[in-house]
Amino acid sequence: MSVRGGMRSDEVTTIAELKEEISRFVAERDWDRFHRPKDVAMALSIEAGELMELYLWDRTPDREDLMDELGDVLFFLLDMSIRENMDLSEAFRRKMGKNDERYPASLVRGRDDKYTAYKEGR
Repeated sequence: MSVRGGMRSDEVTTIAELKEEISRFVAERDWDRFHRPKDVAMALSIEAGELMELYLWDRTPDREDLMDELGDVLFFLLDMSIRENMDLSEAFRRKMGKNDERYPASLVRGRDDKYTAYKEGR
C-alpha cells in the first residue's frame, strides 16, 4: 500500500507501512549501499537541525516547510530503525517506561528540571 500520492492520516497509517514505503523508495534507487547506519544517523541529525532552523530567531515556520522537515526527520528515523532492525513501537514504549520512572507526575508537575534533580530531592 503506497503512502505517496495520497493523503493518509496518522489514524490509519501504520509504522510498518511507512517502513515499507521507505524500503521500496531506497531499493528503487539502489541506495541501500549508501544508507549505512552511520550515514543515516548523520542525515537524521542534519534534518533535525534544519527543523530547528525553522524556529531560529523566534520565527514562525511556514506550514509547508515544517511538513517537509518533519517528513525528512521521520524518513531518516524510520530508515535507521530499518537498518538496525529496531521495532520503534517497542523502543518508544520502553523509553516512555523509563521516563515515567525518572519523571513521576507527582514530583514533576509544572517543573522542567533534569531528572537528577528529583533523585537528589531538590
